[in-house]
Amino acid sequence: MHEATVDASADAALARMGYKSELPRNLSMMSILGLSFAIMAAPFGLSTTMYITLTDGQSVTIIWGWVLVTLISIAIAASLAEICAVYPTAGGVYYWSAMLSTKEWAPMMSFIDGWLTLVGNWTVTLSITFSTGQLILSAISLWNEDFVANAWQTILMFWAVVLVCAIVNIFFSKYLDLINKVCIFWTAASVIIILIVLLTMADNRRDAAFVFAHYDASDSGWPSGWAFFVGLLQAAYTLTGYGMVASMCEEVQNPHREVPKAIVLSVIAAGITGLIYLIPILFVLPTVKDLLSVASGQPIGLIFKTATGSAGGGFGLLFLILGIAMFAGIGSLTAASRCTYAFARDGAIPGFRIWRKVNKRLDVPVYAILLSAAVNCLLGLIYFGSTAAFNSFTGVATICLSTSYGLPILISMIRGRQDLKESTFSLGAFGYAINAVTVCWIVLAVVLFCMPVALPVTATSMNYASVVFAGFAAISIIWYFVYARKHFTGPPASAEEVRAQPVMTGKAVVDAENAYSDGSMSMKKAEQ
Repeated sequence: MHEATVDASADAALARMGYKSELPRNLSMMSILGLSFAIMAAPFGLSTTMYITLTDGQSVTIIWGWVLVTLISIAIAASLAEICAVYPTAGGVYYWSAMLSTKEWAPMMSFIDGWLTLVGNWTVTLSITFSTGQLILSAISLWNEDFVANAWQTILMFWAVVLVCAIVNIFFSKYLDLINKVCIFWTAASVIIILIVLLTMADNRRDAAFVFAHYDASDSGWPSGWAFFVGLLQAAYTLTGYGMVASMCEEVQNPHREVPKAIVLSVIAAGITGLIYLIPILFVLPTVKDLLSVASGQPIGLIFKTATGSAGGGFGLLFLILGIAMFAGIGSLTAASRCTYAFARDGAIPGFRIWRKVNKRLDVPVYAILLSAAVNCLLGLIYFGSTAAFNSFTGVATICLSTSYGLPILISMIRGRQDLKESTFSLGAFGYAINAVTVCWIVLAVVLFCMPVALPVTATSMNYASVVFAGFAAISIIWYFVYARKHFTGPPASAEEVRAQPVMTGKAVVDAENAYSDGSMSMKKAEQ
């Protein structure tokens, strides 16, 4: 009875924000925490991007770069959580940008942020699933060091990974709550197993001075200090998906309270997990030159093989990482599809009438899942033309999501953080300082992540993130002038209309729920 009333309260709050509840609220805070944790997938993300930090600084960049970006990411997550507590909808940052803006600017700000977060969601899913396919194929080189997957083998494996993720999201959605929770335990167990195996089986170990203080950016071609910042892409890419879970607000009970907690806790958990994973790897790190010369570009398998002394042992540890990768692929496609559904619901993307439909039998936006998967599969074809252009999707994903997070935070600061006074996740007196740090970092990050990993730059080593970003921007601009300029008005309810219904936002929802609890307890006492 209480659960039904809580759902009704959350649905009523959603209705005040202009939307009808179409998705079942069957996800818990632990599940959302698991989903965010799965999308970041610290051991997997750090493994597939290790070539960046091995080039740009090695140990210092790997360890202290991770610590630095973790602290900044916690600040960004807290800033987003504060806003999410006031406006818990599947629209996420897109919706928040509209609500926090003035009436005149709301449509444009929400349109810009919507496209940023949509492209960010799609490209994060793309980079995760594509890297998973590459990592699966790289396992073959544990036994055959000369094996290098060709473009067709890579694309077909990538498509297979996307297909599995789509099938799970469409036909096994009722198990997503369980899948997300299992991810937490699988990741934790994997990190502990890898730590124990590496430190007990490795014959050659580095000293603590190498692990915590060795810095060598000579392979990068960048000035020594600047290389450290370029190398932060590894940590920033890994710790970038936490804001995506705001798209799940309409499938959670008490979303104004549970989703903000999940956003922040997942970053803290990922930061700790990543550190525990990285330290033992650096203690048993083989020669950096050998790692950077791995044909597949994925050195983690060689690290495991060298430490365990056998291909079978190396694959055993790699299998744990592949499990984490599949959780990440499933989770990122879940979030991307909900983002697609929410943005289509407001008529912001071509063909929106199709993508906003929810399948009543499966209780999921099937067409939004299929669109997200199809976009990923089509973008993967770029790999045939240029591997360097495809690799830039890592940078594009980081740039798009970072800027999509920064826009509502910046708007809120400019307008005096007025709307956040009633947030159930208030940052209080530290709000301005925390928001300012996040905005400054995001501006720097956009510049950093357009940089090539190493100099001199060739056609194959060039970072095409800015070019790909410009391509998506062109599509959104064309759509804006063709359709959205005249028809798109942002979320259905204006900020003024939402504020006129304070009973169902922020702390008032908590008060309503507490009142219900107190009332039900009084009724029980009366019955007794």
